[in-house]
Amino acid sequence: MKLTWFGHSCVLLQGSKNVLIDPFVPDGAVDAEPDVVAVTHGHSDHMGNAASYGVTVVAINEVAKYLRTKGVDAEAMNIGGTIEVKGVRITMTPALHSAWIEEAGIGCNGGCAAGFVIRMDNKAVYHAGDTALFSDMSLIGELYHPDLALLPIGGRFTMGPEEAMVAARFIGAPLVIPIHYNTWPPIVQDPSAFKQALERTTDCRVCILAPGESTTL
Repeated sequence: MKLTWFGHSCVLLQGSKNVLIDPFVPDGAVDAEPDVVAVTHGHSDHMGNAASYGVTVVAINEVAKYLRTKGVDAEAMNIGGTIEVKGVRITMTPALHSAWIEEAGIGCNGGCAAGFVIRMDNKAVYHAGDTALFSDMSLIGELYHPDLALLPIGGRFTMGPEEAMVAARFIGAPLVIPIHYNTWPPIVQDPSAFKQALERTTDCRVCILAPGESTTL
């Protein structure tokens, strides 16, 4: 499986199918050809241009209903549920964050924020979405044994590097990729310091990607 980070929280998984998660980048549309799009929550910096690809979008119930009003083929699910779309198994996990749908004029209820465990080609990828640290991340590790954890480190709107280090220990994935940082001044962080600290104190390996860069699982 090939993983490309486009910046912020936007990730493309390419294997037997192409799965695009949180298709937002600050400078415009995400240039990708996904088979499935997954949206962690209704904030505009995560929903992005999800409605523009003409493919199935997986999202929490309230976001899916909103997207259907835009003519999108949206698959609704909720925390703890698992669905299969085009051979890709998608499990929705908890996240501690707000979830207002900002695209809808003054906004509307977006349910709650979520993360995903995406299983494809005998690999499991955990995308935490926007979240604070919570101890039940250890259950995500026990249940799904992710090969990779995508964790926000920006602080202010999500957990920062210190909390993400604890999250990585809870989850136990052998590979961690930091996301949701350095997009704007309020979430500037040094990912190299996070990498050095986590690799010094755990068996996890940290892969730092520049926007547009890829790695292979």
